[in-house]
Amino acid sequence: MLASSIATRGVKKNKITSVTLCTVPYFHAYGFVYCLRLAAMGDTLASMGRFGLRTMLGAIQEYRVSDVAMAPPVVVAMVRNVGVMDGYDLSSLETVACGGAPLSKRVLELFKERFPNVPLAQGYGLTETTARIFSTVGPKESEVTGATGKLISNCQAKIVDPETGESLPPSRPGELWVRGDTIMKGYIGDDKATAATLDSGGWLRTGDLCYIDKEGFLFFVDRIKELIKCKGYQVAPAELEHLLQSNPDIIEAAVIPYPDEEAGQVPVAFVVRQNGRFIDESKIKDFIARQVAPYKRLRRVMFIESLPRNATGKVLRKELINLALSNATSKL
Repeated sequence: MLASSIATRGVKKNKITSVTLCTVPYFHAYGFVYCLRLAAMGDTLASMGRFGLRTMLGAIQEYRVSDVAMAPPVVVAMVRNVGVMDGYDLSSLETVACGGAPLSKRVLELFKERFPNVPLAQGYGLTETTARIFSTVGPKESEVTGATGKLISNCQAKIVDPETGESLPPSRPGELWVRGDTIMKGYIGDDKATAATLDSGGWLRTGDLCYIDKEGFLFFVDRIKELIKCKGYQVAPAELEHLLQSNPDIIEAAVIPYPDEEAGQVPVAFVVRQNGRFIDESKIKDFIARQVAPYKRLRRVMFIESLPRNATGKVLRKELINLALSNATSKL
């Protein structure tokens, strides 16, 4: 793990060490491994208790932080509250690392507008892989929009057909399988769950629908278990979410399955409007309908102040599903 971290470190600006602020909780693999890696490499770690945007900005200014590790909600907060950052000196920032959940193209664009010289390095990993296993290194790789980096050293990865287990060629979506020294050996006391996740050859089935392009960049599509089954077709919530977030009036969106007697399930969206914007449900439905097949069209749009997330930035879709069911006052 340390060797891989050194290999993906990148070149610092006239420095041997760096000052890194970790805003990620240490009880999660992302924050825990990040902290250990910094200590092993002799870098300076700045930490904070309860997160606050102004507290983070003040720490960057006071300690001349060069690198920040954060979860997606923090990136979203930074692009939504641009005015808050105007009073802080953030010129020491060299890299922002983000992981735990994918960022939308719109959020990436807004971040780049605000910080044109600060690469936003995304990574992909699981607790079962000992945190990141794909990593973005350097400004050039961070410019590949939507990618979560390339495979780190001492690891293997392949994309397989989730039904047959056959390997797929580059750019074909399928389930991501990974293998290597950092992969878990199994779930303690749960042989059934271990057998369902690890095959006899040591390959970990991630449960994530992804593809790897010809350059080796990983692109996350969606969680296989979160695909919406509509009229026999599969609808990836992430596809609709990226389209929604490409609308300048929308800052965040989450799409969930909603039970339907005829179709089985239909896509329903929760939307966070951009500050000061008042786009309505019909315009959002039309915006999506112009870009997708009929079975992918949104049946309903619900507006919300912010998406519920866990500490590492993953959207709590079960809460949204329960909210949609509790507010089902009309036929979709």
